Amino acid sequence: MDKEDARFQTLERLHERRKQVVRLHRKGIGVMRTVELSGLSYPTVRGIIDRYEQDGAETIKPTPRGRQGGEGRHLTDEQERLVRQIICDNRPEQLKMEFALWNRAAVMQLIERECGIKLSVRGVGNYLKRWGFTPQKPIKKAYEQRPEAVQNWLEEEYPTIEKRAKTEGAEIHWGDETAVVNTDVRGRSYAPAGKTPVTFAVGGTRQKLSMIATVTNQGKTRWMIIDEAFNSDKLIEFLEALTKDAAKKVFLILDNLRVHHSKPVKKWVEEHKDKIELFYLPSYSPELNPEERLNADLKQAIYTKVPVRTKAKLKAATTEHMMTLEKSPERVKKYFQDSRVKYAA
Repeated sequence: MDKEDARFQTLERLHERRKQVVRLHRKGIGVMRTVELSGLSYPTVRGIIDRYEQDGAETIKPTPRGRQGGEGRHLTDEQERLVRQIICDNRPEQLKMEFALWNRAAVMQLIERECGIKLSVRGVGNYLKRWGFTPQKPIKKAYEQRPEAVQNWLEEEYPTIEKRAKTEGAEIHWGDETAVVNTDVRGRSYAPAGKTPVTFAVGGTRQKLSMIATVTNQGKTRWMIIDEAFNSDKLIEFLEALTKDAAKKVFLILDNLRVHHSKPVKKWVEEHKDKIELFYLPSYSPELNPEERLNADLKQAIYTKVPVRTKAKLKAATTEHMMTLEKSPERVKKYFQDSRVKYAA
């Protein structure tokens, strides 16, 4: 019988062959005959029998091959915890590093600086994977944003607004404006490797509209398309329609666009304070506004299609999508499931 190389056998099969050797040995069959019957080499059979006789059957069970999990790591558990914590708590620039994001090269430099250990880029990637870190598109925040104002909004201001709305039977709307143009094409297009797909701009027929809209965590959306400059008059026109349509008082939360604080708007709101009140998000904090998800939804729907060439068609496409959202409250509710605005759900 040809001898089998144990290196190419599964651990389960190798264990069975070793147990076969032990069974033959216990029956009094000699070593050479066992070699012949088992197909294993003499040193292998002899070693199995010796381990069995000396330490029992448990010692013939094969151990996993190759490097075991955790072997060969350069960082100690304490060093790994330190690096993970630094990455979670800081941006590279805060540590005076010349990186905008935590990529593998930045983490490699951090490990060398904090632990005195120089790893390869691939080694750093293995650590990041083991820690459960994945490459993600970062959330953009303005430098001017004040973290203490955001915290106060989340912990004090909005809970107070929410409590008042419940007590007074008011409905909270989140509002924002956006521009819709016909020259933006977004998304990805499949093509052969090395052949970047081409999309053609509309060129000289650029068209633009503005839209103001609100959403509620009950799935309602109200909107108005504006074919002119957005100003105080247009905002007041929208507020009039919003309060006329609402069955209860409106608490409208907006960002700090200048027109939102204009004297004509403040005067109109004061005259209609029994129907509407305005509240304002912390400055430079669009990520706190659920209505931003509606804007993204609209632009995704329009900009992944063939660009239209006329303003009328752009308006028709915008209207069609917004009417779809009006009839899809569950879709609007999902905007509030984003982790950054779930506080308002």
